[in-house]
This record gives sequence, C-alpha cells and structure tokens, in this order.
Amino acid sequence: MLNIHNLSVSFGGTYLFEEVTFRLGAGDRVGLVGKNGAGKSTMLKILARDFDPDTGVISQEKEVRMGFLRQDIDFEHGRTVLEEAYEAFTDIKIVEKKLEQINHLLVTRTDYESEEYSQIIEDLSNYTHRFDLLGGYNYIGDTEKILIGLGFKREVFNNQTETFSGGWRMRIELAKLLLQANDVLLLDEPTNHLDIESIIWLESFLRNYPGVVVIVSHDKMFLDNVTNRTIEISLGKAYDFNKPYSEYLELRHEIREKQLATQKNQAKKIEETERLIEKFRAKASKASMAQSLIKKLDKVERIEVDEDDNSVMNISFPVSKAPGKVVIEAEKVTKSYGENTVLKDITLLVERGSKIAFVGQNGQGKSTFIKAIVNEFEFQGSIKLGHNVQVGYFAQNQAEYLDGEITVLQTMEDAATDTNRSKVRDMLGSFLFRGDDVEKKVKVLSGGERNRLALCKLLLQPINVLVMDEPTNHLDIKSKNVLKAALQKYEGTLLLVSHDRDFLQGMSNLVYEFKDQKIKEYLGDVNYFLEQRNMENMREVEKKDAIKQATPKDNNKTSYEDQKKNKSVYNRLSKIESQIKQLEKDIQNDDKMVASNYDKHTENAAFFMAYNKKKSELEKLLFDWEVVQEEIDNL
Repeated sequence: MLNIHNLSVSFGGTYLFEEVTFRLGAGDRVGLVGKNGAGKSTMLKILARDFDPDTGVISQEKEVRMGFLRQDIDFEHGRTVLEEAYEAFTDIKIVEKKLEQINHLLVTRTDYESEEYSQIIEDLSNYTHRFDLLGGYNYIGDTEKILIGLGFKREVFNNQTETFSGGWRMRIELAKLLLQANDVLLLDEPTNHLDIESIIWLESFLRNYPGVVVIVSHDKMFLDNVTNRTIEISLGKAYDFNKPYSEYLELRHEIREKQLATQKNQAKKIEETERLIEKFRAKASKASMAQSLIKKLDKVERIEVDEDDNSVMNISFPVSKAPGKVVIEAEKVTKSYGENTVLKDITLLVERGSKIAFVGQNGQGKSTFIKAIVNEFEFQGSIKLGHNVQVGYFAQNQAEYLDGEITVLQTMEDAATDTNRSKVRDMLGSFLFRGDDVEKKVKVLSGGERNRLALCKLLLQPINVLVMDEPTNHLDIKSKNVLKAALQKYEGTLLLVSHDRDFLQGMSNLVYEFKDQKIKEYLGDVNYFLEQRNMENMREVEKKDAIKQATPKDNNKTSYEDQKKNKSVYNRLSKIESQIKQLEKDIQNDDKMVASNYDKHTENAAFFMAYNKKKSELEKLLFDWEVVQEEIDNL
C-alpha cells in the first residue's frame, strides 16, 4: 500500500534519520516509537505529505485515502459536535443535499408527463444509488456510536465545539478520522486526552481496522494491545520488527546481546591474526604469508552492534523550605459548571510529606479539585494553604502555556530570578537540551520536548508542594521512568493525577478516588486501592464503573411502581426500534424500485408522496427514540 525508500531528513546539518526504508501493507498496525525528538512526528508528517524529506521516495497505490490525527488541530467556530463530526462525510452530505432538492421538486411539480420530470426521477435513481453506496443510510448512527465510544454523552451532541477543552476537541477530530473510509490512519499520540474507558474502546476499534494504522504513542499498554509491528527510530536509524512493543524490546535486546558476543569473538580472531602478521612480517621467509593474512583481514566484514540511545534526563525536585504540618486544608469545596455539579462538599486535609494519588474516570473532578487548590477559578467552600507553603503546579496542558516564538534558552531566562539565572544552561542540559538545542524556537519542539522544557521551567521556582496533573503526557517511556524516580525521591508533598498504573505504582501512600461528586480515601498505594476494589488494573476499575452507570437498577431494590414504569419505557423503546427497522426496510425497497427503472409514467406522484411520508415518519421515530433513550439514561 505504501513504500518508503531511503528517506532522509536533516536539520542544521544533523540527520534526524538517514536512508530509512520500510513498507506498509493492509493489516499492519505499526507502533512508531523512539525518544522525544527522534523524528516520529516528522515521519508521520512525511507520510501524510505535510512535509518533504531531503531525499527519498514514497510510492503508494492509486486512490489511497489517508487520515492524520495531528497534535495541533483547528476547528471552525459555530459548529456543534455533530456538525463537526459530519464533516467526515463530505461526499455523503453533497449527495444528501442533492436528494433533498430532488425530493422537493417531486413534491412541488405536477408536470408528470414532461421530459424534465422524467429526468428528475432518473436523477433520483442515480443519486439514491450513490447515496446507498456511500453508506448514507448509516452515517448518522455510525457517528453517534463513535462519539459515544469516545466518551461523549448524547446530551452534548448539539453543543458548540468551542465550548470544549482541547482534549475533547481532539476526540472530535479522532471521531472524524474513524468515521472516514481511510485506507491509512496516522495517529500522533491519540491516547493523551482519553480516559481509560475511551482507550479500551479505541483499542477494540483499531484491532479490527482493516487498513494500515501507524501510531506514535508512549503508552506501553496501548501499544501492546493494538500493534502487531514496531518501528523504532533511534540515532537516525530505523529498527523494524513484526512484534508489539514489549516483545520487540525483548527481541532487540536478544539481537544486541548476540551482536556483542559475535563482535567479541570476531575481535578476538582479528587480534590473533594481527599478531601473526606482525610475527611473520619480521621474517623474510614468511613475508608472503603475512601479505596473504593482511589481504584476508581486509576482506573481513566487521560486525557492528546496533547503537542504543541511553541519554536520559537528570532531574530532581529540591524542597525550598520546610512548611507547617498541615499544607492544604479544604472544607466543603463545591464546584459546578452550569447545572453540572462536579464536586460537592469535599473536605480534605493534606499533611506535610504526604504522597497522594487522585484516581477515577475523566469528568469526576480530579483536575477541577487541583485547579481549585491553585485558585484558578471561583468555587464554594474554602481551601487554605498552610504556613510557608510554596506550590509548584504542572497542569495537564502545561506545555501549551509556553511561547512558541521564543527560544528554549529565552524561555528559561525569562522565568529565572537573579539567584538561579546563572544555572539555566546547566538545568537545560540536565533535561537534554544541549549545545545548539537551546537556540531552537519552542514551536519546533516535539510534544515531549515541550513537556521536558515545562518541567525544567517549573524548577526555577521555590517548591515544597508539587501538584501534577497528568505530567507524563507526551513523555517517552525512558523519560517517564526518570520522572517517576525523581518524584519517588522528592522529600516534599506530592499530589498526583494520572491514569497510568505503571507510573502510579510505588508513588503514593494515600489514594483518593473521585466518583459521583465525592471522594473516597484508601490508606495505601495504587496497588492497595486496586486490591480493595478487587480489580487487576486501572482499566478494569473504570470499565466496571461505566458498565454500572449504563445498567438499569436492580429490580429487587426498586418498588413495584418503579418496575412497572421501567418496563413500560423499555417496551416503548423496543416498539419504536421495531418500527424504525421496518420503515428503513420499506424505504430501501422503494429505492431499489426506483433504481430498477420503475414505470415513470404511472402513479409517480402518489408513489413519491408515500415515499416522502415514510421518510418524515422515520425522522419522527428517530426523534422519539432519542427522547425515550434519554428517559432510560435518567432511570
């Protein structure tokens, strides 16, 4: 499907990658991995034709459709969630509008015997057939399924896209890509803004995707569950194996160990040969033998060992000064967005030195509570910071606050004080910004590099309480491990929001679960929390919660009147669904009759009036279905 041959890209005379070659075929689900700045996003942009390589060729089959989920997206203002999602169906919407015009003409015109009327009917047949081929009868239902799978509730479908955060907008863009009939999907860190329930749904979708999927992600579990092939870009080279990420790491380690052993044996033989050459070279009688050995040695192909990029951040979080015993005291904190109450009467005491993890599904108030602590908005109740408390806050979208038009060095110098300005270059070096890297503009950095810069900038301020909301977004796996080690050594107070169980393990001595506007305390780390919930991992916790919310209440715990009411609502829903199914079948049969040269000269007006009546009834039933479904959601 796609052939990539000898691709090379360089910046400032240094190769990002050089002469990279691989092929992508149907069914390939590729995890494109590597360190931050290795060139993963650049490779995706090249595949999407957003960026031209210095050298190399990309060839593809004709009419290959490609969808690209970028890290930075723009939306047109004034569209609802549904309207934006429907943008995935450009061809269908054009045909649908044409059919509406044709149906209007059929209803309003009465010149049934004219050539123009016959042409209108023929156009109806052609456009109806095309509408069917494009999947026009299914696109509305498919759109709702995808949006719900990605975490949207039906009641927000008609909200304007500009009312949503960047993370939710990313989901809308992802929904559009999944709805298109693309042959190739290029996904740049698709899980960064998804909660675990939505990640599970996306995993299932991608596993069954028939085309090519290329994913840049630092979520090890996601890669293992979705991909069947791994391409790692490291130090300008590409390593390609038909294995998911974890299996690839093991295999590459084994290959490298064999290379080292073989190289060692070869070096030993070369050394022995060189000794013989020196020995024979001194004797005239053995000179010809020495020359023979030299020629033999020149022909030996030296075994090379795959280079491994082991450079990592050197990071630590020093405590500025000792705070009082109580660092945060929250009392009856309540926060609502319109009619939606996220937190209600939350009371919490955080003592000096605590390591606390906030867990739970997206939308349950974890980030909201953290923002209340740093006083980002007004809320009911009170939050008091203790004596000498100095909070360092790392927001979920912290990298977005960086000015893209200035350099890495200037970013740090602008935030530095007189006492630490002289240390700026050393600090940047510890975060892998070395040499000319510090003169790069922030806008050219990868997502992971921006996060590293944001972490480095955070250290310029005095801190004894760290508040971190999803700090691992965009960070490569090695950087995640370094950050985790630094936070484990941190002697101050830590409040941490994360969905990443691997990252959370061993990080906290206290877990608060956010659920249904309240919090529940678990005296232990995330493993203790999971044991108490009797689950294997964080994904199952959130999945079970979602199933519970979607399941009607146990009939044994409801009154007889409630049971009758519930049964009545479900019966209504079943009846409406049955009527919808029958009407859709009737309309499809009518479409086939028209398409098969239905007699244009007899009873055309009556036929099309009945046809349009069925479509109107179908629209009404679909509206009734939504109303009843909303009743069920509220039961």
